[in-house]
Amino acid sequence: MPDASRHPLIRFFAPDPRHEGVRPIQLWGLRLFYLLMLVFVAPTAWQVLLSHEGPWEPLRAMAWTVWATYPALALFGLFRPLRWLPLMFFTIGYKAIWLGFVAYPLWQADTLWGTPTGEVAAAFLAVPLLAAVVPWGYAWRTYFGWSRRNAGAPVTAQAMPG
Repeated sequence: MPDASRHPLIRFFAPDPRHEGVRPIQLWGLRLFYLLMLVFVAPTAWQVLLSHEGPWEPLRAMAWTVWATYPALALFGLFRPLRWLPLMFFTIGYKAIWLGFVAYPLWQADTLWGTPTGEVAAAFLAVPLLAAVVPWGYAWRTYFGWSRRNAGAPVTAQAMPG
């Protein structure tokens, strides 16, 4: 009888020791979202920046420059998805905060849908999918120096990533 753990589909969902226990499906999910950032966000942001005429309203300009920068950085995430996890933290964070502070009150007042704000909210509703592909155990171990093994132990300089 063949070993079930050798089946490619099972290996796709199983922790991979070559990637510090991160599942291949999570790595490919991260790559997919990095690619989607590049394909959908970068062109729009760069088009707005390159075609704008006249003086900018500072906050609007800041938003467009951020939207041009983070998907450009996503290119690196395609090749090194785990090293570029902070980009995913940023993406999840700003979208969740925006949904909570901007969209939620309008939704509560039943004035969100059918507006430009509603269109942005609809695009941001994929935040749970973004969060689902993040390997949170790896993230906690790597970026915050915490794991079940060292819970309660002091964090040392050696335990922090370089």
